[in-house]
Amino acid sequence: MPSFHEVLFPIDVARGAAGGPERVTEIVTTATGREERNTRRADSRRRWDAGYGVKSLAALHAVLAFFEERRGRLYGFRWRDPMDPASSPPGSPVTPHDQVIGSGDGATRMFALTKTYGGLVAPYVRRIAKPAPGTVRVAVGGAEQGEDAFTCDLSTGTVIFAAGRAPAAGATVSAGFVFDVPVRFDTDYLEINLSHFAAGEIPRIPIVEIQP
Repeated sequence: MPSFHEVLFPIDVARGAAGGPERVTEIVTTATGREERNTRRADSRRRWDAGYGVKSLAALHAVLAFFEERRGRLYGFRWRDPMDPASSPPGSPVTPHDQVIGSGDGATRMFALTKTYGGLVAPYVRRIAKPAPGTVRVAVGGAEQGEDAFTCDLSTGTVIFAAGRAPAAGATVSAGFVFDVPVRFDTDYLEINLSHFAAGEIPRIPIVEIQP
């Protein structure tokens, strides 16, 4: 059995989760008081607590079943980040012009989906490996491409143009998409107390991003 299951965590629960990106920065203060800062990771790693999204006993049982099927931390799965679910700005529809993912050379047919954050000083380009089915739209040189022009590998986030349809040299390749994050549970133990739950105390359900 593969170590990753291409299934989506209950989205109603995910919408109420709390969390976000985490960076690892090492800071050394010199004798003069100046700081030397370095990072051990080029990419951020996201974490959430899904317990905040559990609002009913039915939702709690759905998460319990999902946890058991994933065997705790053993198998990864898809997670829809409620704060950052798409290539477009918040509240805007996905378009094929949202994110520039490359430039044609007349021969290359494979392009990786990415999302860029910032742009004034040091933009961060994030690899998107788990686009949501049926959501990927692609444009070449500003013209949206039909379904016969490309496919997208939903397990890797790679756009593959059909034979003879490689983008022309210098043509901008852009894409829009809804996407999921590859994650796993960050615990092998779910502590659930129904009396506490009835009193409003939520269970802790830690989720952590993984490399696909």
